[in-house]
Amino acid sequence: MDFITYIIDFILHIDQHLVEIINNFGIWTYIILFLIVFIETGLVVFPFLPGDSLLFAAGALSVLDGSILHIVPLIITLWLAAVLGDTVNYHIG
Repeated sequence: MDFITYIIDFILHIDQHLVEIINNFGIWTYIILFLIVFIETGLVVFPFLPGDSLLFAAGALSVLDGSILHIVPLIITLWLAAVLGDTVNYHIG
């Protein structure tokens, strides 16, 4: 039961677990953030993902010295995820 509670907390508060994601997954964090933003904007059934706070947290962490994330690739990745997600959502109806 603790595992299920942890998973639900992780999904609903992913912005608070972003440092943990960056430390565990490194450069793959770009893909994880892309998928989160894409799913939030592209699939109608997932509006509960914390997209806005995740964007602010990722941006703040990207400007720290020694961070794996860099601001320019992060902006491009998240912009592309939002545009593609919105396009998919438009075509779904």
